[in-house]
Amino acid sequence: MKTGGRGSGRGSGGAVRLWGRHAVEAALTNPERDCKKLWGTREAIAEMLNDHEAELPASLPVEYAQAADLGRLVARDAPHQGLVLDCLPLDDLALDDVLDEAEGRTIVVLDQVTDPHNVGAILRSCAAFDVAALITQDRHAPPESGTLAKSASGALETVPWVRVVNLSRALDLLSEAGYWRIALDGAGKQAFPGALPSGPVALVLGAEGDGIRQNVMQHCDAVARLPISGRIESLNVSTAASVALYAAAIRESAD
Repeated sequence: MKTGGRGSGRGSGGAVRLWGRHAVEAALTNPERDCKKLWGTREAIAEMLNDHEAELPASLPVEYAQAADLGRLVARDAPHQGLVLDCLPLDDLALDDVLDEAEGRTIVVLDQVTDPHNVGAILRSCAAFDVAALITQDRHAPPESGTLAKSASGALETVPWVRVVNLSRALDLLSEAGYWRIALDGAGKQAFPGALPSGPVALVLGAEGDGIRQNVMQHCDAVARLPISGRIESLNVSTAASVALYAAAIRESAD
């Protein structure tokens, strides 16, 4: 059996290889996802179908395997939970189309955050707080992968992810759509959430270490810092995103 190789998160023929119950279930139930082959233990597949009172598509090839055999299809020590799925990447989304359906909900913008664990965790937080979309660069952002999907716990299938060539141009389009663009940076003069306005918000976060690039910062309306204790220099970017999204959600519920 030819595969993308241990740890690649890629299947054969350009497919994305997903693993873990939440990631696989979400992909199988996503009408926009083209699934190619499912591997699983009999127990894991039966439990998944029984919980959802569902059936697998008749056209989907299914191969039953032992847990140890599944471990050879995924990253070393990956918690596959008895389920591995090959599927095609999701179709690209246009920012204009996402904005048409956003209805003023918060949007998250990531500037060169490349760790798939972080991007996956941020997608999960986006799903939890009903974020309209995640925006990243086409380059300097991780591709869809099993590691990212596992960290997202199903949110890869539910949160619109827009990849753009020019992040500054995307921020300009957000401004034209009525969004207030807030860069989260430890050097910000305003404390978050005090910088939150009453209208739609786009939260901009940068990579750990380098932070938000200056040319991207220049396309933001405000720079704010999270009011954390001086005992720690900064938060992990996915943790910072969760805190900021919670604050934004509390603001929206109070309006």
